[in-house]
Amino acid sequence: MSTDPGVRGPVGRLVGFCLDNKLIVVLLVLLFVGWGVSVAPFAWRTGPLPRNPVPVDAIPDLGENQQIIFTEWPGRSPQDVEDQVTYPLTVALQGLPMVRTERSYSFFGFSTIYVIFEEKADFYDSRSRILEKLGSLPAGSLPADASPALGPDATGLGQVFWYTLEGRDEEGRPTGGWDLAELRSIQDFHVKDALLAAGGVAEVASVGGFEQEYQVDVDPDALQLYGISLAQVSKAVSESNRDVGARSLEINRVEYVVRGVGLIESPEDIARSVVTVRDNVPILVGDVATVALGPALRRGALDKEGTEAVGGVVVVRYGENPLEVIERVKARIAEIAPGLPTKILPDGRLSRVTVVPFYDRTGLIHETLGTLGEALTLQILITVIVVIVMVRNLRGGLLVAGLLPLAVLMVFVAMKVYGLEANIVALSGIAIAIGTMVDMGVIMVENILARRDRALAQEGETPDMGRVVHAASAEVGPAVLTAVTTTILSFLPVFTLIAAEGKLFRPLAFTKTFALLAAVIIALVVIPPVAHMMFRFRSGRARPAESART
Repeated sequence: MSTDPGVRGPVGRLVGFCLDNKLIVVLLVLLFVGWGVSVAPFAWRTGPLPRNPVPVDAIPDLGENQQIIFTEWPGRSPQDVEDQVTYPLTVALQGLPMVRTERSYSFFGFSTIYVIFEEKADFYDSRSRILEKLGSLPAGSLPADASPALGPDATGLGQVFWYTLEGRDEEGRPTGGWDLAELRSIQDFHVKDALLAAGGVAEVASVGGFEQEYQVDVDPDALQLYGISLAQVSKAVSESNRDVGARSLEINRVEYVVRGVGLIESPEDIARSVVTVRDNVPILVGDVATVALGPALRRGALDKEGTEAVGGVVVVRYGENPLEVIERVKARIAEIAPGLPTKILPDGRLSRVTVVPFYDRTGLIHETLGTLGEALTLQILITVIVVIVMVRNLRGGLLVAGLLPLAVLMVFVAMKVYGLEANIVALSGIAIAIGTMVDMGVIMVENILARRDRALAQEGETPDMGRVVHAASAEVGPAVLTAVTTTILSFLPVFTLIAAEGKLFRPLAFTKTFALLAAVIIALVVIPPVAHMMFRFRSGRARPAESART
């Protein structure tokens, strides 16, 4: 298209290819627009276009790459737990690959060990290593009744939804009428199991209330009187709570399955369990102990506005989209709400157990996205106005302004491909890069218009816009590419940050780099063909001295 030496360089050949194959450029633009809208983190209604948005959260997860091993050993002192559970496990886990440090805590009846891995260690691979180590512990390493368990596959920022269970009437007004033990049972056996079925939920932890349990309070005087040990009573209780299977019998060509039913259903069943027999007289558990329903020992409570409450916390699985998981949890709550227990209060009102959220990160996420979305919109509008005023050409200003939305959509695509999460820090990188992104478009369009005006003044008629656009783009393209490369290289120290600083600022560096790369691609690939189509139409013939832009 031109005899200028600059058009024969790599940038010139790229621009020439795009000018000669405008259909390919248009198809690529449509592809990235559709893909970008599909993965955009904002709550856009895309109609038939499928949605697979970038994971969204309000703030970046600055937690360490850690796994938690929890071991229960009921009734033991912290010193016993430390000596026989925590210390052996801590020593055994030190041999795992890429372990940076370990932190352990011993409490009354349980032990907690935090294994901190290097940042480059894969999250699920580290969990597999821990499970392999726990499964290969030598016999006798831990007490027989101490069973270590791996914590949920979530991070410290995974607690996204808290709720309480409360009695409400048909109009949603608080009614009460439910005690803490009832609410805790409903939470453990109804609500918790239902919410665990929502996709992306790693754990639903119950908080507050009283766990009901069968309590056997042994009378030491009765044990001494009957000559029975505490171990015998414990064995009698444990062995009585099971069903026994036998063979089948065929009677009159009908098969019957023989089984012994022994599962405990009430405190009376425990009280009637036989401990031993003396002189053909059975000594029952009820003879040496008092059996009743009672609350389990607890180490904490949930307080809401000065009143004890029962509730739970939903923890999102590692790598899931918190916004989508919360929406699924809310849908699950709405699904189970009609089936939650009800009771008639003494005053005649109907009280239904209701799930009442009191911490929902959805609001914070939407506020974050709304703030940044508004900031990006205002920046784009201001940029459009400034460009039109400075360039003094409406079509040129619109061409430069159109660079920004397309570049932002391409950034969303890159975030989805590289697995980056959209949060307030990551999206801020796009806002920071807008000024530099506009510069590229302004330089390209200004040079195209200047070349056109010079050609118009020399030739005295409408010039060959293909040749003008090609020459103008090839002239400033290498400089634009060099400037962007220099800006990207200046961010290399940010990519080397580690630990919490790296988790905080690396997403910003990535999004700013993606934005600059998207802008330079658009400047070299999209703007020249579009400028050729927009600037080649003029009304009438121009005089040689005419230099006014249209």
